[in-house]
Amino acid sequence: MKIRSYILGAALAAPLALAAPAGAHVTLQPEEAPAGGFTRLDVRVPTERDDASTTKVVVQFPPGFLSVSTEPVPGWDIKITKRKLDKPVEQFGEQVTEEVGRITFSGGTIGPGEFQDFGLSLGVPDSKPGSKLTFKALQTYSSGEVVRWIGPPDSESPAPQVTLTAAEDEGGGTAPAPQQQAPAADSGDDGGSDTLSIIALIVGIAALAAGVAALLLGRRRTRVGAA
Repeated sequence: MKIRSYILGAALAAPLALAAPAGAHVTLQPEEAPAGGFTRLDVRVPTERDDASTTKVVVQFPPGFLSVSTEPVPGWDIKITKRKLDKPVEQFGEQVTEEVGRITFSGGTIGPGEFQDFGLSLGVPDSKPGSKLTFKALQTYSSGEVVRWIGPPDSESPAPQVTLTAAEDEGGGTAPAPQQQAPAADSGDDGGSDTLSIIALIVGIAALAAGVAALLLGRRRTRVGAA
């Protein structure tokens, strides 16, 4: 019975032991962002080592991020490095010639068993919903070790990724599909024909009324002459 209990306990603990390292890598939170919109993303950095602290994090940006604002973090220096665009891009009525290349967080420490969020406010590229943006990251420890989070999602060192969702409207919901307008009423020949018909009807009624009046007047004169 004891052997069975040990085997069962080991079987239950094994998946947890394997899952722990997988959830401790550098990520971006949330892992979804609206395409073409402005949003907040947090670079979440946990320290995996028991004998060293995280002292530096470098996040490389994929193409398409023209600007970014950073949230101050006490004790940390934040540096944004930009790269030249192949051709200028218009944003807010201005010609932009550079985009965000990478952001470096340094000067502070993240101790063993701790994590730190670095807040970013940025405009997301307007790409197809479902597309994945990859942010490769380098994490440096106080021991001098550098962990490269640059691999595919199923690797031991996966790069942080963000999945693009459908753009949102100003009210916060998904932007509705454009509606087709009903065709305007035709004001050409049909309208002219209707007008002519009405005029003809009025003239006909007036002629009929004049005829009836003349007939009644003739009868009256006949009666007066007979008297």
